[in-house]
Amino acid sequence: MTATIEPAPADDERLVPHALPVEDLARLATVGLRTRKVRALLSALGIALGVAAIVAVLGLSSSSSAGLLDEIDRLGTNLLTVSNGKSLFGETTELPIVAPGMIARIGPVTDVESTGAISGVNVYRNPHIPSVNTNSIAVSASSLGLPEAVATTLASGTYLNAATAREPVAVLGATAAKRLGIDRVFPGERIWVGTQWFYVTGILKPSVLAPEVDSAVLVGYPAAVKYLSFDNHPSTVYVRSATDQVDAVHAVLAATANPENPSEVEVSNPSDALVARAKAKSAFNGLFLGLGAVSLLVGAVGVANIMVISVLERRSEIGLRRALGATRGNVRTQFLSEAVLLSFLGGAAGVGLGAGATATYALSHHWHVVIPAVAWLGGVGSALLIGAVAGLVPALKAARLSPTQALWSV
Repeated sequence: MTATIEPAPADDERLVPHALPVEDLARLATVGLRTRKVRALLSALGIALGVAAIVAVLGLSSSSSAGLLDEIDRLGTNLLTVSNGKSLFGETTELPIVAPGMIARIGPVTDVESTGAISGVNVYRNPHIPSVNTNSIAVSASSLGLPEAVATTLASGTYLNAATAREPVAVLGATAAKRLGIDRVFPGERIWVGTQWFYVTGILKPSVLAPEVDSAVLVGYPAAVKYLSFDNHPSTVYVRSATDQVDAVHAVLAATANPENPSEVEVSNPSDALVARAKAKSAFNGLFLGLGAVSLLVGAVGVANIMVISVLERRSEIGLRRALGATRGNVRTQFLSEAVLLSFLGGAAGVGLGAGATATYALSHHWHVVIPAVAWLGGVGSALLIGAVAGLVPALKAARLSPTQALWSV
């Protein structure tokens, strides 16, 4: 009778479970992190900083854009401006004196105000200041309803009225007031405009939709003609229209303001320009996202390093587990799970740091806190991907060790 000798089962074919229970896998995945706390913390820190940078950049960009768009909505998107254009020869043209009145006849137009730039006239705190120190302050004639048209109010004093518009009286834009060193209006407050004193009756708050008003000293049209030799031609006309008719009004403004030469008129919507500026800011995000990516790369190297060292230091543990029946898949899963867990903890910490930084900065600027889903999902997802990639090679290396090889090399 011939005995048949069956071949010994392969290492991974022994009758042992091929998948670890979840609770055992969770415990094994934390062994390396709990026993090497400082090393794990430093490795996770690189990933945390990278993810925090990405979340903060995207969050701050979205929050600032949301804040700006909310402010634009509050100020109104129905403001159009008509200004001097260029001739065929590149020279600055003039709007007709009757342009504001002609624009006011357009049906959907609800308000028309204007300013006229006065050239060759500078403003000083007093006549003893050197003439070269102009502080880049413009002097403009202004209609009486300008603050309402450009959605601003007075920070101090009063605006021009029918009486003061004929006298040497001025109202300061927010920036002009700062450059002149005037923060409030006192009785008898005056400035030197051109060759004579003008009394200051008011200071405007900053105008988001018409920033050119901020750096100007505003006087009435009659006073500008009488005291500053103004030619009475408006340089900018501010037009408010029915919100649902903005595009229709925009289409006819140039021809209405200057029927003879509509091509020499520039028409714009300030809110559109601000929205474009908000979008343009995102172009700078690439630089900061790149810095975040570098931090993530450093974190990935750290994770890979700690996993490689962990495999070398824990050969006896690997050999013992293999001798007791753990399969290569069990060992591979253990070390891969450890790397993924380490990266996940760093990513979660990074999302928290980035969200905290975004919230702090946004609230200090009175913005809505907006953290796009792509920011925190991308941060955590990239951290998990880094853990999987960085831990794959060490996990495969650990799985390849046979029980005898692992125990002999100790």
